[in-house]
Amino acid sequence: MVNEGIRAREVRLIAGDGSQLGVKSKQEALKIAEQESLDLVLVAPKAKPPVARVMDYGKYRFELQKKQREARKNQKIVNVKEVRLSPTIDINDFNTKMKNARKFMAKGDKVKVSIRFKGRAITHKEIGYGVLDRFAKATADIAVVESRAKMDGRSMFMMLTPKTENKA
Repeated sequence: MVNEGIRAREVRLIAGDGSQLGVKSKQEALKIAEQESLDLVLVAPKAKPPVARVMDYGKYRFELQKKQREARKNQKIVNVKEVRLSPTIDINDFNTKMKNARKFMAKGDKVKVSIRFKGRAITHKEIGYGVLDRFAKATADIAVVESRAKMDGRSMFMMLTPKTENKA
């Protein structure tokens, strides 16, 4: 809320240099802002009385947008890659899938490891848990288990996250 858009009758006023000017009526605060050729901006509308600041609103908005752009630039986008296994996977296939998962985690992506049960294999969920546990142990040096193995319909899955190197 800026200038005439402020609905409160009284505001706690903060000057452009940051000093407190006390509780003023909205009209007095607007006059003070006008004398300094600045805007009256409501910074804490929930406070009793609301807090308003005398500042250049255009400059304030520009700085805010600049901070948001910087925050977007610095954020890391994490992709989730999926590796599908079967409950009866052989050792060489298992090693190939594990190599792929290691490659994904080296790039910084999360890996969803899933097992799809077909036919009557669903009656032996413990085999699926064993395969996922073996996968987690095989990648324990570079990955952390984000969510343990759990069933979802006819498939079982777990999430692995790459370990971060924050030892400073």
